[in-house]
This record gives sequence, structure tokens and C-alpha cells, in this order.
Amino acid sequence: MGRRKVKYQWDAESIRALRKYLGLTQQQMSEELGTRQQTISEWETGMYRPRGGMNRLLTLVAERAGFEYQAIVRREGGEGEGEEEQRAES
Repeated sequence: MGRRKVKYQWDAESIRALRKYLGLTQQQMSEELGTRQQTISEWETGMYRPRGGMNRLLTLVAERAGFEYQAIVRREGGEGEGEEEQRAES
């Protein structure tokens, strides 16, 4: 039995809601996450989605802040591969 990888996919609306919940501007959020303000803007407009470690970082920030969010959870490897929506509540 192989170990399953879980990928968290944040959508534009959830990213914007998290930022507002934290009371941050796009610039402030970009500084906190170590990225560019333009990147935050591109995520929030849906031009791009966060990838790799940034997905996990957003999830950790949301959980620590007590932010309720919906993220797409993608399981890789093994049976039941696919996407499902998961509501996380802290």
C-alpha cells in the first residue's frame, strides 16, 4: 500500500477571504509569505493558483488563525485518486 500525497488547492475567493480575515493588504500578505504583491493579486483574480509549498503554507496560516475555508484536496497515488472539496474548520 503506497502512501498518499495530499495537495491543497486554494481558489481565488478563499485566498482573498483569508487575507481580509487576517486584516492584511496584498502587499502585507506578500511580505508575510515571502512573495511578490503581484503574485497575491494573480491568485486573487484567478489568473494563477498557488503551487507546492505555498498551498501548504496558506493552509497552515489559515488553521493557525482559526479561519474556516474550503480547499480542494487532491489525493495522488493509490485508489480513489481524484479531487474532492473539504471544509476545514478550526
